[in-house]
Amino acid sequence: QVQLVESGGGLVQPGGSLRLSCAASGFNLGYYAIAWFRQAPGKEREGVSCISPRDGSTSYADSVKARFTISRDNAKNTVYLQMNSLKPEDTAVYYCAADPLRCSWSRYDFGSWGQGTQVTVSS
Repeated sequence: QVQLVESGGGLVQPGGSLRLSCAASGFNLGYYAIAWFRQAPGKEREGVSCISPRDGSTSYADSVKARFTISRDNAKNTVYLQMNSLKPEDTAVYYCAADPLRCSWSRYDFGSWGQGTQVTVSS
């Protein structure tokens, strides 16, 4: 059974940092594209970052480039999202998602999702 569990969210001041984790069970995360999406109240779920299977290439939304870093620890079967220089507009529920083929910016291309973790950036 494929399962993804996010953790690491919380309340942080503007300019602060958080590291989100996406722990996988039931499958080898290294063979899947793993993406982070986020959804703010009243807004569509949007792609934030993705790490490809095999070569581990990464991609980022323009709004988070140079601030967020996605990485994968195959030994722990976990993907991380390091978020630095956080802004109030980063406030959202963050989800990780898995696909056996490739990265995508469309939420509809991902069949496995975690339950989400809340990130709130506020002073």
